[in-house]
Amino acid sequence: MNKTIIVSNRLPLQIKIDNNQLQVKPSVGGLATGLKTIHQEGNSLWIGWSGLTEEELNSDLSKQVKALIKKEKCDTVSLTQNDLENFYYGFSNRTLWPLFHYFMEYTEFENTYWDSYKAVNQKFADAVLEHVEDGDTVWVHDYQLLLVPKLIKDKKPNTTVGFFLHIPYPSYEIFRTFPWREELLHGMLGADLIGFHTYDYQRHFLSSVKRILRLDVNFNEITYDDRVVKVDSFPMGIDYNKFHQSALKQKKEEKSELQKRLDDHIQSSKDARMILSIDRMDYTKGIPNRIRAFEYFLNKYPEYKEKVRLIMLAVPSRSNVPQYQLLKRETDELVGRVNGQFSTVSWTPIWYFYRSMPFENLIDLYTSSHIAMITPVRDGMNLVAKEYVATRTEQDGVLILSEMAGASKEMNEAMLINPNNFEQIADTLKQALEMPLKEQRSRMEILQKRLKRYTVEKWAEEFMKSLFATKNLGAVIIAKRMNFEIQEKMISKFDTAKRRLFLLDYDGTLVNFKDNPKEASPDKHLYALLDTLQSDDKNDVVLISGRDRETFTSWFAHKEYKLITDHGVWLKIPNEDWEALERVKNGWMEHIKPILETFVDRTPGTFIEEKRYSLAWHYRKADPELAQIRTIEIDTVLTSLISNHDLSVLKGNKVIEIKSSSVNKGRASSRLLNTTNYDFMFCIGDDWTDEYMFQELPKSAYTIKVGFKKTSAKFYIKNTDEVRHLLSQFVK
Repeated sequence: MNKTIIVSNRLPLQIKIDNNQLQVKPSVGGLATGLKTIHQEGNSLWIGWSGLTEEELNSDLSKQVKALIKKEKCDTVSLTQNDLENFYYGFSNRTLWPLFHYFMEYTEFENTYWDSYKAVNQKFADAVLEHVEDGDTVWVHDYQLLLVPKLIKDKKPNTTVGFFLHIPYPSYEIFRTFPWREELLHGMLGADLIGFHTYDYQRHFLSSVKRILRLDVNFNEITYDDRVVKVDSFPMGIDYNKFHQSALKQKKEEKSELQKRLDDHIQSSKDARMILSIDRMDYTKGIPNRIRAFEYFLNKYPEYKEKVRLIMLAVPSRSNVPQYQLLKRETDELVGRVNGQFSTVSWTPIWYFYRSMPFENLIDLYTSSHIAMITPVRDGMNLVAKEYVATRTEQDGVLILSEMAGASKEMNEAMLINPNNFEQIADTLKQALEMPLKEQRSRMEILQKRLKRYTVEKWAEEFMKSLFATKNLGAVIIAKRMNFEIQEKMISKFDTAKRRLFLLDYDGTLVNFKDNPKEASPDKHLYALLDTLQSDDKNDVVLISGRDRETFTSWFAHKEYKLITDHGVWLKIPNEDWEALERVKNGWMEHIKPILETFVDRTPGTFIEEKRYSLAWHYRKADPELAQIRTIEIDTVLTSLISNHDLSVLKGNKVIEIKSSSVNKGRASSRLLNTTNYDFMFCIGDDWTDEYMFQELPKSAYTIKVGFKKTSAKFYIKNTDEVRHLLSQFVK
């Protein structure tokens, strides 16, 4: 039976050593909760770090850890203290975390960190590869393991791999500053499905893929090698019932000491109100800004002094990282300043806790607070906002939420604010404090319905459903992957054939594309390969291209193979002059060229290639997103202009070409078939112009598309390297 392998930086277990004895208990985090059904009830394995370094474990303890973890359907990745320093505290939290949260001033680009990150990602991939079998599904999680999907896919291409990023994905302008940007993108693209919390993060990722890797993106699907990678958003929920039922239960039980103190404040005055703030102590959470905004509120609306209290719970986090130490100091000083400025004998404006709290106390805070103020400056999702809503059993209370938190995209009924706008925060606080109960309930009812429906379990279920659906993404590609078995049959037919035809496209097939088409000249290896292929008297090698006659004359006129240029206008047989296959006019070009020039002026990085019988507008060097808009515009303009002139608009690989409709590679190749009786035909090309050839050739021909695209060809291969390798099999 196929299994699911979950991969995350940490296991869903808390493992501690106490008096040389191991203590293991389940984690209570959102990820552990969300994947509980998949992990515990299905055939699955969870791979991650135990939380203990190699230095903390002797061989006996190490065996015990393995055994205990195995009982929980888990396997551990062994990390050293050096791994922890460089991979986790270094690259993950001093490079990726600040960069992805837009704190570029805190981002450190250290080669040592990067080397460690690669090595540890390889450790995680190796741990997966030990257990994975064909047909299994792997789900990799978060920013610590961005390289793992590709490392798995490279070794096990038939494994379905999913990846989910639990933090924001930055805009292209931020991500492009990252020195190892290509490696990270390729790492993520090892997955078949890449998930983000919001559409914004999804959009930023697709923009980076288009602009940095120059890959084709169709809506939310990326054509990558011989696969289609799907990118989608899945907003993570919470265990709604757990929080809601805990809030109901706590009302019936004996009150905790914390609850009694909270009640004392609430009962001190009929106007007394509590504002709740819960975060990890992290610079992304906007804690200093929140304190300053509260200070601004008390100065702007002094009537609320001695009536409102801000309860701040800051959970310690990464306290050995300098930025976090500075943040703690700044927070302490700000709390001291505000309390020193406004406190009275009976009232302290801010209650500040720097510690973690038991779950029961969190519920006390949620249920007692009239307002929750969650104002991160950048946050992937923020589940605290959702937990507060889930605990409001009377459907009262107000949520003030930063629009920079991923949760804001699905919680429009909250009062959304810009965390940097103190004026807006102060006014929103006043509005929240004065909000009628009817409006509170109206907002809260809608929020609760949504959160109750889209829980963390539903999030995991939706992701897995989409991941399984990716297995059918390639169904639109009719062609089969050229494999060893097909190749053997083809070579066998080639060996027994008396007369063979090779129709070879040039750009994107025999050579890679260049920013400047003139630079894509043939190399020594290509000449040698084609010469050897043509040296067999049974073979007819034909280069058939959209290139102009003059270029092919300079590159190939001294060779023994046949040349067809301008998409089928000219034919050159060795030792003979060029022969026109079609009568083509080019008077139309002087009217179309000025139109193309206006698009060149408006689209940096584009240029016109003027051939004898066609015009080509190249946009390989242009910004892909701008080029996408311009190609739609240019297509609309040209289609209306050429409708009565027997012209066609061809959309090639990063090029739009206008030429005569009566000319195409299919017509040219059929003329060759009429002159010789071939019993073996091989035809290969990479774009739409080659489809005419594939359609014109008989069913017995071997037609091959370069790249993973919709095609009439029977087979496809990945790239030009594979083209050359395949051709070399014929000359062995």
